[in-house]
Amino acid sequence: MYDPNKAHYIAITGIIIKDGKYLIAKRSPEERVFPNLWTVPGGKLEATDYINRPKDTSAHWYNIFEDALKREVLEEIGLKIKNLRYLTSLSFIGPNNIPNIVVSLFADHHEGEVKLSKDLTDYRWVTLEEAKNYELIEGIYEEIEMLDKILKGEKIESWKK
Repeated sequence: MYDPNKAHYIAITGIIIKDGKYLIAKRSPEERVFPNLWTVPGGKLEATDYINRPKDTSAHWYNIFEDALKREVLEEIGLKIKNLRYLTSLSFIGPNNIPNIVVSLFADHHEGEVKLSKDLTDYRWVTLEEAKNYELIEGIYEEIEMLDKILKGEKIESWKK
């Protein structure tokens, strides 16, 4: 039975790493949520991310978040990525009152040059220090900071402001 209390949109985002820098992109002013703010690539999980492909077991599809992020990164910025790993998760209530769950991954740049979709207006490869100079969506800087610590071999517990 459908339970609206358990229904959510699911989005996957990814911090892309290349030559020790992180990719950020600026959202279009036409975006309904967080217009003109800087973010990392990602988007909503769609049933077509798995439903039309063969199952990995008799009942399940695997690597759904990873495949969705690969699709979103290719669509939004024209890059192929590899070595996808989990970073953190968050939730928020959208302007339409629908709960959203966001799974934040990170990945290495594999190939391609940045080609922005119409939903993005600019991009930068930045260090953690340089990221402070951009008006990022709330929480994105802390995610980049978490990743920076991971890449330096430091232990992290969870997202902290």
